[in-house]
This record gives sequence, structure tokens and C-alpha cells, in this order.
Amino acid sequence: MTTMAAPREGYSQALIQLGKQHEDLVVLDADCAKSNMTNLFKQEFPDRFFNIGISECDLVGTAAGFALAGKVPFANAYANFLTGRAFDQMRISVCYANNNVKVVGHNAGTSPAQEGATHLPLEDISLMRSLPRMTVVVPADAVEMEKAVKAAYHFEGPLYLRVGKLPVPIVTQRDDPFQIGKAIHYRRGSDVSIISTGIMLDETFKAAEELEKRGIHADVLHVHTIKPIDVDAVVQSATRTGRVVTVEEHSIIGGLGSAVAEVLAEHQPTPLRRVGTQDRFGVSGKMDELLDFFELRAARIIKSVEGLMETAEAL
Repeated sequence: MTTMAAPREGYSQALIQLGKQHEDLVVLDADCAKSNMTNLFKQEFPDRFFNIGISECDLVGTAAGFALAGKVPFANAYANFLTGRAFDQMRISVCYANNNVKVVGHNAGTSPAQEGATHLPLEDISLMRSLPRMTVVVPADAVEMEKAVKAAYHFEGPLYLRVGKLPVPIVTQRDDPFQIGKAIHYRRGSDVSIISTGIMLDETFKAAEELEKRGIHADVLHVHTIKPIDVDAVVQSATRTGRVVTVEEHSIIGGLGSAVAEVLAEHQPTPLRRVGTQDRFGVSGKMDELLDFFELRAARIIKSVEGLMETAEAL
């Protein structure tokens, strides 16, 4: 039976563990502490928790001030409002100033679900990836989230961490390696490379298993760090298979698909298909309904792989 857990649970647990070890860690929230589960950090360390209120711009500006004072701030807010409303503050006060701020976008991807279309951040990775000096990390599940939070604390510089709200399958292992900027090669194959990020690793594994039954051997690469992307890993996988499909719970514009396309264009021209949300806004519904609606499922990955192989064979 598949174990389920919300990525925010792994985030909260790691934050508390770090708080016990490092007194310079401070946590800021935009009045969403219960939803973001930063309220648990507040219970343990009330003097190191700051509710800035529903003001993402002030949240980021204050976090930059803490960084200048030698603290390691984790600034938390809903991903859509954080990356949209506070973009200027992140650009100037965090990235231009090269401040050691960890910006944490909660309720990411399809996890806001029934909160409404306006709350679905399907372009947050694209926005954060465009900022000079900003590192972008998108863990697959609660287990990898814990590792990512701890790595983020020790990482020097601006960093954006994407955190989902609702339970998703645990697909990574506690002994899996995790290093910011280094992709994880989970499966070796010779026919097609499936490169995924975030919670789509689960659907990628399912697709790879079904493709294997059909005689198609998939190379599976998990890219938890969108920026800086692991160029060597992407190029090696593409060279090995000659075909690439990217998979993300995000717009195909500006996210993982775009990052991989840029790498391939410059280093290893390879036929590519991108699985993700198209050029559109979100809709309201349960998370499973949204994943079905946007076709963020193994069936869509398989369809893209088979279509890509047919096209490549016809050339």
C-alpha cells in the first residue's frame, strides 16, 4: 500500500529539527501559519517566529532585513501571491542584494485545488527561475522535502522552495542522495528519457513501468533543482536515448520543460515533448480532478513517449 503524506508535513518537521540545532534560523509567515504548518515551529520557538500579516511584499522585505542581520530567514506564503505580488522585492531586496533568504511558496501547483483558480500557481517556477541568483528547488514528496529544507538552510544565497499542501505518494527513500543542483537518476533505459520534477515523479515511475511492459525502456531522471539545472545529467540521458519527455505540475512555459529545452538546444539537440499545463490558468476542483483535467497522469506521459517515438522513427 502506498504511503501518503503532504509535502508541507516534511517541510514543518525539517524546520523544527533545524530550529533545535541552529539559533540563527527564523521563520516568517504571511498570516497562513496553520495552512503552511509553520505554526508548529512557532509553538517550539515563539521568539523566532514572526507573523508579518497578509502582505507578501513586507514579508520578503523583512526577511531580507533579517538576512542582513546575520539570520537565516525562511519566508512563507502562498506561492501564487508570494511570487506574483512580491516579485519586485525578491528581485531587488533578495536577489540583486544577494541576501541569504529562503523564499517558500506553499499551496503550490494543483494542491490549492478547491480554493479556486486564482490560487493555483502554475507559473511560479517560471517567475523564480527568471531571477538572477535565485536557486529553484521542487521536491517530489514529504521525504525529499525534509532533505531539501535542510539543504536549503546550509545553502548560501537566495533560494525558492516549492511546497504542496495535500497528501501525495511517498516515492523517494530516506537514503536517496540529495544535493542541490544534482539530478537523481532513478532508472536506466535506452529508448526515451523521462525527466520529471516535483510530485510528478510518481506518475513518471508508473509510466516507465507500463512502457517497460510494452518493450520501451525509459531512462528516468528526477530534477528536483530546476535552477541551476544539472546540465551534465540531462545531456547524458538525452545522449543515451535520443528522445526526451519532460513532466511537471506547472506550465510548460518557463518551467522544467523550458529549462531542458534550453539545455538540449545548446548541448545536445534532441526530439522533445513537454507534459505539463498548457498556456492557461487553473480551474477549481479537487486535486485528483485537476490532475485528470490537466492530463498530468501516466497515460499522458505514455502517449507523449509513443508519439515521440513514432515521429522520430518517421524522420
